[in-house]
Parts: sequence; structure tokens; C-alpha cells
Amino acid sequence: MNHPYLKPGQWLAALLLSLGLMVSALLQAQSAYPNKPIKIIVGFAPGSSSDVAARVIGDKMGQVLGQSVIVENKPGGSSGVAAKLVASLPPDGYTLYLSTVANVINTVAKGAAETDLSKDLTAVSMIGSVPNILVVHPSLNVNSLTELIQLLKSKPNEIAYASAGNGTALHMAAMLFSMMADVKMIHVPYQGSNAAMADLLAGRTSVMFVPASTVMQHVTSGKLKALASTGLKRSSIASDIPTLNELGLTGFESTVWFGLMSPNGLPESMDASLNKAIAQAIQSPEVQQQFKSQGIESSYLNSKDFATYIRSENDKWTKVIKNSNIKLY
Repeated sequence: MNHPYLKPGQWLAALLLSLGLMVSALLQAQSAYPNKPIKIIVGFAPGSSSDVAARVIGDKMGQVLGQSVIVENKPGGSSGVAAKLVASLPPDGYTLYLSTVANVINTVAKGAAETDLSKDLTAVSMIGSVPNILVVHPSLNVNSLTELIQLLKSKPNEIAYASAGNGTALHMAAMLFSMMADVKMIHVPYQGSNAAMADLLAGRTSVMFVPASTVMQHVTSGKLKALASTGLKRSSIASDIPTLNELGLTGFESTVWFGLMSPNGLPESMDASLNKAIAQAIQSPEVQQQFKSQGIESSYLNSKDFATYIRSENDKWTKVIKNSNIKLY
């Protein structure tokens, strides 16, 4: 229906003008981005590795962008609650999600009920990871990866390994190891890594994959033996410990990685602004030092490469879970 006070030609001109103003306003908003604080939603509690990573990178990003970057914790469902929340928001560039390997494991183990990082969110940038260390109790009497694998092959399903719980990243690291080394161990899941570590130190279990930042004090004291690390490259805080990758399990990688994501549909200009700020932040001496003090390895990947990495992680953990023939949840 035509406007009662405008002729047909005038009505069309007014409509085009309105559309033009809307597009202009949108472009202006994008070009001025960011013009208000940015929020990073973290799916774990304050003090966790993911929380620390978000706060360190967010603080420096804020300095680069000229706007505050606020971290908000919404724990629950192994970070699934936070992921689902962010996926439902508009892609305005002002709410980001700190994704981790836990999200991939959730999707692989639980299926459609979980937020799929490859489909429901848009990758912005990978920022870092925490490598694990394969450690054994001294009573096991092994001093190398080769000796451990030989022992496990000679005693299938006799030696127990601890984890922080069923389906956790530490559990998955052990499952990947068992698959690639073709060995079988007894899984003893605990309610958290502290309880698992206590029993390992007491010798009630024999093997465990533990974050480098947590376990190196026990390795230095001689209470545990470190056999290998789980990154593709050696950890900066445990550079004398070889990787499983270099010791013969080619391609082995199992880290707790962190990356920033957005609701689907993030404009390219905003993605570019965020990546520029993130890259600058990660390269800064302050972030490098703070990451290292927390046992976090800086690992910058742009949006395209991070999306590819997420897909590869999804493929890897799908294969591991299917191969293990167990139900995680």
C-alpha cells in the first residue's frame, strides 16, 4: 500500500533512502568497531586455565582496541551451557566465547544436544594451549616411553591410570595414547584432578596424563617420573621432556587448547579487527610472560586456520571414542 501523502515515485524514493540510511548506519557501526566494551564468556569457573587465558588475552586486547574486554564466567555442563548461550546471540562482535577442547569432546560424546563448534559458532582465533605430561609412579620401575609400552603390552588390562573424570581431556589423552600405542590399561576416573593426583602420588594408580603446570613440581621432587609431553612441540616449561610425537607416536597431540569464537555471521571487518588485536596481544612480552607463568603455550591461529583445526580435532576425538567402544556419558 502506498503512503497516503506520497506519490508512487516519491514513496519508492523514500523507501530507497531509508534502506540506504540503514546500510550506512550498519557500515558506520562496523567501521567504528569497537565502540563499547567486549565480553568474553568462559564456560569454566574463575581461576581455571581457560579463565586465566581469557583474562590475560582480554586485558591486552582491550589496550590494543581501546575498549574494555570483560570476562564473564558461566560454568556448567563442561562449558556446554556457555557455548549454547553465545551461539544464540546476534553476531555483533561484542560477545565472544572462549572455546576449548572440552566443547569438541562434548559434541562427539553427546551428539546433537551439544553446541557444535564447527556448525553453531564461528571461529575467530586460537590463542593458546596447555600441554599434558605423561607421568608414572616410580614403583612402576620404568624410565622411558619404550619401557612403559613394553610393560603395558606384557600386562594388558592390569595397570591402572588415573584421570580427572570420565570424558575429561586427561581421560581422552590416555585413550588416544592407548589407541596409538596399541596398549590396554584400567581406567580409574576421579571427581577432579586433585583427587586423581593424590592417589597417583600415593601409588594407588600408576599412570596419568597431567597438565605440565600442575605436575612439574612433583617430577622435580622425584615423586613422579615424566616420560613424555603431549604437544606436537616440546613445552616451554618442560623443554627437556620429549614429546610423544618425537618418540615414535607420530602426530600425537592432546592439549587443552583455547580459542575465541563468535555467534555465526560475524562481519569480516570485525573478524579482521579482532584478529589484529589478538595477534598483537599474543606477541606482546606481557602476555608471553603471563602465559608462561601459568603453563600456557601461546598458539595463534587466524579464523580460517582455527576453523580447520577444530574440524581436525572433531575427527580425531570421534575416531578415538569409536575405537574405544565405550560410552562416556
